[in-house]
Amino acid sequence: MTDYGIDLDEVRHVIETAEVLVVRFSITDRRLLVDARTSDTEGPMIRVVPPAASAEERFKSLKMMRPRFRTPERIMTFQWPRHARSLVESGLWDVIMRKLAALGWPVVGAEGERAIAELIEAERREEIEAIRGGEAYKTIWSTGQLT
Repeated sequence: MTDYGIDLDEVRHVIETAEVLVVRFSITDRRLLVDARTSDTEGPMIRVVPPAASAEERFKSLKMMRPRFRTPERIMTFQWPRHARSLVESGLWDVIMRKLAALGWPVVGAEGERAIAELIEAERREEIEAIRGGEAYKTIWSTGQLT
């Protein structure tokens, strides 16, 4: 099924099979990091992280966040072409949360709620900056180009 400008079935497959997953968003440079690895003492992790300059940097930052785990063979990633809230509306957020919940660590639900709220807020702030002509933006109103 193709919707939201992306093949949802393929994304669902990636979510369900990836050990470690990074979701990139169009509106904000923040990333959703989902690490489904567990041990006897540590559960899965879901967190909003800054962008990495390279794959090597992402692997290093993950190792720093999760030092008790081996470095994963790969980190799967995909670009979500819409707002973070549409990840929820598409049902893919439920796929992520069900996957993590199935691992048996109840705290993950609260971490997931914080993560999606943080992404939605980051997008809201970015949109406000764009409207106001913030540092990274130039509006047509501030340059007098509007006729």
